[in-house]
Amino acid sequence: MRDRRILLFALLFMVIPAFGDYGLSWYTIDGGGGQSSGGPYTLTGTIGQPDAAYSAGGNYELLGGFWPGGPLCIVDFDSYARFAEHWLDETCNEDNNWCNGADLNGMDGVNNIDLGMFVEQWLCYCPADWPLK
Repeated sequence: MRDRRILLFALLFMVIPAFGDYGLSWYTIDGGGGQSSGGPYTLTGTIGQPDAAYSAGGNYELLGGFWPGGPLCIVDFDSYARFAEHWLDETCNEDNNWCNGADLNGMDGVNNIDLGMFVEQWLCYCPADWPLK
């Protein structure tokens, strides 16, 4: 057993140098983009936007691109939990803020149509007017 560990350890040190140095072999400069808005301002598209992405570690998060916005919102299980609280609720109206935003189309309560709208956004950045934040 000990001989196997020594052999495995020796093989590990022979394999690691084979991977070499890390390098950045490509990049892109993109244009386009969707619509961003805040307050009275709306921005549609952009040019020369570096690849936008999301990175996080520890207490920090980084939103790529020139127009990253924030705070970060992703349609995930937290949004789903808020949506599911009102599933098949037919009492949605302006007085209860359309079932706290779960009635995504503002008609006929929280039903399959709203579920379809929710699924279209699943694991994407929240749209600017996303009510389930």
